[in-house]
Amino acid sequence: MGGPPPARGVSSSPGELRVVAADAARAAGALLLQRFGAAEAEDVRTKSTPTDPVSEADLAAERAIREILGARRPGDAILGEEGGQSAGADTPGDSPELRWIVDPLDGTVNYLYGIGQWCVSVAVHDDDGALAGVVYDPLRDELFAAERDGVPTLNGQPLERPVRDELATALVATGFSYDAAERERQAAVVGALLPRVRDVRRLGSAALDLAWTAAGRVDAYYERGGKPWDVAAGSLLCERAGLAVRRIEPRGDHEPLGLLAAPAALADALEPLVT
Repeated sequence: MGGPPPARGVSSSPGELRVVAADAARAAGALLLQRFGAAEAEDVRTKSTPTDPVSEADLAAERAIREILGARRPGDAILGEEGGQSAGADTPGDSPELRWIVDPLDGTVNYLYGIGQWCVSVAVHDDDGALAGVVYDPLRDELFAAERDGVPTLNGQPLERPVRDELATALVATGFSYDAAERERQAAVVGALLPRVRDVRRLGSAALDLAWTAAGRVDAYYERGGKPWDVAAGSLLCERAGLAVRRIEPRGDHEPLGLLAAPAALADALEPLVT
């Protein structure tokens, strides 16, 4: 983690950026582990709806990430779930070449309930898309990482995903909105999908769902309404694992943009069922 920060306007390689992302994610993960199982009700408030919580652990984890990025990448922009957009530049009007997209705790509800399915997601983008990203699962000490080129890795070892692309035997991960009316529509989609696949899992962390899809622990993932910080690193993992990563187009004002990730043949079969 040592060494001077890069000079303004000088972009590091994807590999160097991946290391920064991993260090930031691990720092946040260590802090979250210390607090896991000890979250107090007074440390929690809500955001978009009463079912959309943010805890002091979320905020502290994002501060830890921003501290590392501020020291190591002082000229870059940061978009964090809890802290919003930071210009990351020294003077107004600067246009940083790189933007970090950070979810300090994806799976907050699981975390608050003591359920071991949550993670930290850190990705970095340039104007052409994702350069590098990591999804870190502190409880299992699993670091999923990817760069724009090359194979994705788990704890430094290449991911070897089994080939499974039949709809009838597919294990599909998804997630649900915090908005009650949107959840009702999503339930109808799941109801129609369930008889067509092996089963459906709602695990509670989109970033970890995508990492597990890249690793073959589930066969596919789809969800409407995910935010950039939910999917920035996980999408790159799936792309580098050779999966099809497709937009689910919005429908009117009530069905937002979504994402589908699966082997191409499975994505072809799933797409009409989930869109």
